[in-house]
Amino acid sequence: MKHSLYEVNLKNGAKGLLIDVPGASVMNARIQFRAGMRYAKSPEVYEIAHVVEHLSFGANAKYRDEQAYESDFTKNGAYHNAWTSDFSVCYESECADFEWDRILDLNRISITSPRFNDEELESEKGNVRSELTGYQNDYSRLIWPRLQTAVGEETPNLRERIATLPNIQLRDIREHYRRTHTAANMSFIITGKIKHRKRKIIRMLESWDLKTGELFPVPKDKLHPSDAVLIRRKDASNITFGFSYLIPRRLTEKEVRTMDCLNYIVTGTTSSRIFGKARKRGLAYGVASCVTNSVHNSSWDFDGEVNYDDAIALFELINKELDKIQNGDLTEEEIFAAKSYALGRYQMGAQSVSQISDFYSESYFTNGEIDNYNHTPEIIKSIDKKSIVKLAREYVSSDIKALVAVGSCERKFIQKLANTLNQA
Repeated sequence: MKHSLYEVNLKNGAKGLLIDVPGASVMNARIQFRAGMRYAKSPEVYEIAHVVEHLSFGANAKYRDEQAYESDFTKNGAYHNAWTSDFSVCYESECADFEWDRILDLNRISITSPRFNDEELESEKGNVRSELTGYQNDYSRLIWPRLQTAVGEETPNLRERIATLPNIQLRDIREHYRRTHTAANMSFIITGKIKHRKRKIIRMLESWDLKTGELFPVPKDKLHPSDAVLIRRKDASNITFGFSYLIPRRLTEKEVRTMDCLNYIVTGTTSSRIFGKARKRGLAYGVASCVTNSVHNSSWDFDGEVNYDDAIALFELINKELDKIQNGDLTEEEIFAAKSYALGRYQMGAQSVSQISDFYSESYFTNGEIDNYNHTPEIIKSIDKKSIVKLAREYVSSDIKALVAVGSCERKFIQKLANTLNQA
């Protein structure tokens, strides 16, 4: 879908993107604050941002409770949700074009005039506890918080997060909200038919009753390598693993696209270097990889599951293929296929206003950067073997790396897997 983009700086200190999609039948709005768990006033109330998110659609200046707000918000099919990360709380809505202004105003009401109360607080603390407790049965959910801790990020595990819930009182909720939900700490992306509504949207956003505040900086952790970590589960019938190579810098837009191509080559299809060969040899049902790009660092992440008897062979395969790539053992056919796939995904990735918002959200909300949508094909076409090999070498040779696994084996076996990777 063709679209035009405008970056606006509001008088109240907020900033964001207005993305005009001619003929769009829906409007998507994302309102983000740097208000995630890392901005809790103390580790004892670490989970507070998550609870604030759960309370975000509760009682407010106009509606007595969540049910009343939800009924009015969704009466014409509109949708809303919210999510929390280490650094962000983001509120998202999507609605039919004919009611865009009504829904944007309902966003204003819920975000700027919450009426936090003890009854809803206790209810949502229970819901958050239930959510996090459920995650403990999902081994893949256990791995990444533990890996973050292993390399030096100040993030507790799920049990520790649950343990902070009883400490959170109503005064803490109000303090966190007042400190973080300010205009200067807010950014937004609104996508839909914007062209003849731009001034009205700006006026509406500038009328939001928020204190000026400040834009919070993203905390910078001192990262370090880690020995292998085993999360022992007696009933685990196989090994669920995740490992990362981290570098202390943010990738450029072209480097992200380059890593996307590399991930396609190593795990993208059943003909890929690692996943494809593992499937063909019967070593693993699934192995995936991705790149995570933050403000101060980026990581090349791998995860999967493997039976105990096949684990050594799988990790030897991973090591062998990563070593070959670092040595420049890549064919032009592989690179061409990866770029063709990336171009296809690019063209398929703008079929809705939500997908267009997705394209810009990560970079803009993370670092205020605006990726150039129209230049993406040129960027993809410029990717070559040299750029792929250079990045692979930078990641794999990094001193900052870690492996975390869930299983019923001994830790020394997991360390042996880590040692296999370190030979790359």
